[in-house]
Amino acid sequence: MHVIRPYGDTMDDGKVQLSFTLPVSDGARGREAARKLVLSWGFKDCEVVHSAPLSDEFSFYVAYGKTESSVDYDAMVADQASADASMTMDEVNEYIRREIGRKVVVVGACTGFDAHTVGIDAIMNMKGYNHHYGLERYSDLEAYNLGAQVPNEKLIEFSAKVNADAILVSQVVTQKETHVHNMTEFIELLEAKGLRDRFVCVAGGPRIGNKLAVELGFDVGFGRGTYADDVATFIVKKLAEKKRL
Repeated sequence: MHVIRPYGDTMDDGKVQLSFTLPVSDGARGREAARKLVLSWGFKDCEVVHSAPLSDEFSFYVAYGKTESSVDYDAMVADQASADASMTMDEVNEYIRREIGRKVVVVGACTGFDAHTVGIDAIMNMKGYNHHYGLERYSDLEAYNLGAQVPNEKLIEFSAKVNADAILVSQVVTQKETHVHNMTEFIELLEAKGLRDRFVCVAGGPRIGNKLAVELGFDVGFGRGTYADDVATFIVKKLAEKKRL
């Protein structure tokens, strides 16, 4: 057993920093409300170190607290797509030539009313992100980035038109479970059209986990810290697996 707890100034001191908003005006009463709220969560020795007005009726707080809670690190199971090491761009291209024997077609979009393109661009665009080239750079991939606010219906129609092997659905906005509703609709549309088994379906976003994506009917889900090589590796290995069946 490897027991761990938060570390602020001294190992195992249990000190943490919290930030949150309350629907009250900034001032002494608001700061006391914030302090009492943190204590009600089980923290000890709480101190509100910063507050600021957001409007006449809302204020922001930063508080320090101390917790006695701990977890067994050895018992942790990560919600990740795969424990396998991802291949490099050149390795993916070689794998495609060796195992699939043709170009792999990938279509990606940020769907629904979500207008955030940073995530899908980091995976799809040729320049990529943080020294990891995007899928458009792969010589043995044919990648189509449809951008943001793409209806699920349009994404599916385009993917069928270009005979895609894989579809990437990016979701950034998660308020009121918007991403869950949109991802569910996407899979239901595919199933209604009898196309679910035709594509490798990949979901991604900063708050998307593999467990959630698989539960909703996707083949895999990628969260923060994901690069194009991670996505490409999964897609081509999944296609090779389907080819061998």
